[in-house]
Amino acid sequence: MQFLSGLEGSSFEEGPLYLRLQADIRQAVRDGRLKPLEALPPEREIAANLGVSRVTVRKALEGLVAEGLIQQRHGSGTFVAPQPHRIEEGLSHLTSFTEDMRARGNSTTSHWLERAVGAVTPEEAMHLTLSPGSRVARLARMRRSEALPIVVERSRVPVSIMPDPEIVEGSLYETLHNLGHRPVRALQRISAVNLGEADAALLEVPAAAAALSTLRVAFDAQGRPVVMTRSLYRSDAYDFMAELVSAEAE
Repeated sequence: MQFLSGLEGSSFEEGPLYLRLQADIRQAVRDGRLKPLEALPPEREIAANLGVSRVTVRKALEGLVAEGLIQQRHGSGTFVAPQPHRIEEGLSHLTSFTEDMRARGNSTTSHWLERAVGAVTPEEAMHLTLSPGSRVARLARMRRSEALPIVVERSRVPVSIMPDPEIVEGSLYETLHNLGHRPVRALQRISAVNLGEADAALLEVPAAAAALSTLRVAFDAQGRPVVMTRSLYRSDAYDFMAELVSAEAE
């Protein structure tokens, strides 16, 4: 195979064998000898062609699986993982994920994780300026763009604004607009986190993979906080971009 012929003769004597093999497989992905979703040869074939042990090959592949560069499917083999196209979101305009992807011409789908009503937590009460004992609509879903999992969103809306979370099908902001509470302003905090096992599985990345975490509280035209959303974005597929202007230029 082209992949193996490109690796034959590699200088595996430089450094641990499995690290050298990992580096050469990464390079094969970068230069296109191994393409997204392409199957790698079996461990036995790689070991025989390169003159290394199967233990070395297995250790190299395990490290690349942990990085998310390749995927192993039980009963099917080892494949190059899909390489996501990075999405950049500007921070100067307030839009929902659905609206942002629609403006780019990207299709979106959602997998609902939760649509329920419950008692407000202290954190939710603080951000939404609600009294203890108030109730909120809870919405959680994993969002895809062009079939690639991008973000896990967990939103909270006062039931005085949205009594039934089941009415949300696409854009939450469009639903709030129809209810007379369109978000027009928001405060947003962005931080770096490592994903837990459950969220990593939803986003189809290894556990503890890096992600972008956002906390956004959006307000309507009357200045009332109408929705609080915590989101986890795949860091290999999503970027936030802001334009900065010198104070002297203002």
